Parts: sequence; structure tokens; C-alpha cells
Amino acid sequence: MVALALATSLLWGLADFGGGLLTRRIPALTVVVVSQALAAVVLGAVVLATGAWSAADERLWFAVAAGLIGPLAMLFFYRALALGPMGVVSPMVATAVAVPVGVALLMGERPGPVQYAGIGIAFTGVVLAGGARRGGGAVQRRTLVYTLVAAFGFGAVLALIAEAATTVTGLFLALFTQRLCNVLTGGAALVAFARRGAPLLPDGGRAAVTRALPSLTFVGLADVAANATYALAARMGPVTVAAVLASLYPVVTALAARGVLRERLRATQAVGAGLAMAGTLLLASG
Repeated sequence: MVALALATSLLWGLADFGGGLLTRRIPALTVVVVSQALAAVVLGAVVLATGAWSAADERLWFAVAAGLIGPLAMLFFYRALALGPMGVVSPMVATAVAVPVGVALLMGERPGPVQYAGIGIAFTGVVLAGGARRGGGAVQRRTLVYTLVAAFGFGAVLALIAEAATTVTGLFLALFTQRLCNVLTGGAALVAFARRGAPLLPDGGRAAVTRALPSLTFVGLADVAANATYALAARMGPVTVAAVLASLYPVVTALAARGVLRERLRATQAVGAGLAMAGTLLLASG
């Protein structure tokens, strides 16, 4: 279980970093649609090979809802990563775990002191993470808004996809359904953006997207694999341990940004990012 949960962190972290890099040269919505389409093709083959379509039931509607929300969350997240810095954006998005907590509250559950502390610490981290960057002004307000919207969307997807399947084959079908809806929703958004004259291709045109297909495939498959490994880890339990380990993925993104992009953060931003992570861990383990 521990290995699966840590694999989830690694896969999500690398997918986030790769998606953020791609959106610096390819429009974010194009990255979302193409990467999810490639993942849907692979998942479709898995569903056919395993006969997972036989697991279809009313729970698939949760996967449909997750698939409708997911592209919007990814779009906002990739736009935030493109505006950067990744070392601030990624830990802030990890506060998405607050959404499942909110759902539990509506269902009658009451958080303990640890969870309340996590909410307060995460909020403080969000405020501090918006401080000034080295050699520049404050992180753009638009970046913070994109990040928080993405966090809410990802949290909603987590809450929905957790209800979409109870078996391994059902999980395959739920993930495929989710990605298929991702592509349909994202494709509709692409058409709408194109009619408004928004650029859908990078400066290099289709050739540039073609050259990026290996990276796009990796981003899409890493995201799918992370969902699968987390679901398996949570099923093996205990869920609190799996959630804590899986929620470490922003550390992978931040370390990748530090190592590859040489991002520099001021002390207040580093503290804010750390508090956001600490709050997330408290929420997940409370």
C-alpha cells in the first residue's frame, strides 16, 4: 500500500510538472484535450481487453460528472502553472482535499481539531504564498484565482471518482468514462474558443504539437496511472495513510521546478508553500 501511495505522489507530481512546462509553449486547453484523448485511447483498450464494460451501473454518473469538471480544473491549473511559479502553485492546489472534507460535513460528519487546524494552516499558506517573488512583484492575483479554482475542481473530482467504482474493473471503466467526458467537454471548449479567435496551436502549428506528442502522452497516462494507484492504495488501506502519502505530490512538482527550472522563492513564499502542504497533510490525516 505504501509503495502504491508513494507512486501516486510521484506520478501526479511529474504529470503536473510536465503539463505546466507544456503550457508554456502550447495553449493550455490544447494540452488538456490532447493529453486526455491519448489517455482515453489507452484506457479504451484496457476496458476492451478486461471486459470492464460489464461493470457498468448507476455509479458511472459520478464518473461522468468528474469528467465534466476535470477539464476546467486542469485548464485553470495549467494556466496557473504557466504563469508560475510552480513551487507556489502546486502546493496551493493540493488544498483540494478540503472539498471532500466539506462533502463529509454536509453528510453529517464533523471534523476533529486536527482538521480544523489544517484548514487554518492551509489558508495561511495561501496568503503567504502570494507574496513577492525574488527580483519581481507579487504573484499575480490572476494566478492565485486560477490556482484556487483548480483546487476546488480537483477536490470535486476526487470526491466524485471515489464514488464511481467498487471493483478494479469498475475502476477501469470509471476512469475511461471520465477521460471520455474530459475529451468531449474539452473539445466543445476548443470549438468555442476557436470561434472567438483564440489561438489553439503554438507558434510552430500542428508540427509543434506533433513533436510534443510523447510528452503529452506521458502527462495523460501519468495522471490516469496516479488515479489508479491511489484507488488501489486506498482500497488496501488504511485510507488515511494512503491519502497522506499520495498528497505529497506537490513536493515532486516543486523539486522538479527547483532542479530543472532553477526557480527561486523568497522566504515568505517558501513558508507559505510549506504551510499549504502542512495544512493539506493535516486535512488528509485528521
